[in-house]
Amino acid sequence: MKKAIAIIAAVLFVFAITSLSFAVEEKKAEPAEKPKIKQVTGDVTAVDTKAGIVTVSKMVKGKAELTVVTVDAKTKIEMEKEKKVLADVKVGDKVTVKYTEVDGKNVAKSIAIKPAEKKAEPAKPAEKK
Repeated sequence: MKKAIAIIAAVLFVFAITSLSFAVEEKKAEPAEKPKIKQVTGDVTAVDTKAGIVTVSKMVKGKAELTVVTVDAKTKIEMEKEKKVLADVKVGDKVTVKYTEVDGKNVAKSIAIKPAEKKAEPAKPAEKK
C-alpha cells in the first residue's frame, strides 16, 4: 500500500513540474504589447526638416500645450488624400498627428494637414445704374 501511494505521489509530482514548465513557455511566447497610438490636433508652431521634428500646439483649458513629434521614413504625410513631404508642413498649418511613444520619444505614424480655410470675401456693393 505504501508503495502505491509513493508511486501515485511521484507521478503527480512529475505532472505538476511539467505543467509549470509549459506555463512558463506560454508566457514567453506572448507577443510584446503594441504601443498605444495617441493623437493630437492643433497648429504647427515649429518644423525642423533636418532633424525631422514637428511641434504642434493645442489649447487645453485656455493654455497652449506643445507636443513634439519625430518624423521618420515610415511617417505618412497627407493633405486631402494627396501625399506630401515634411517640407510641405508649414508653421501655422492645422494638422492631426497620430503618434506612438518609443523609447521616450513621440514618433509620428501619420500627419494629416488640413487645408487652410478659405476666408469669405466681403460682399461687393451693388452697382448703381
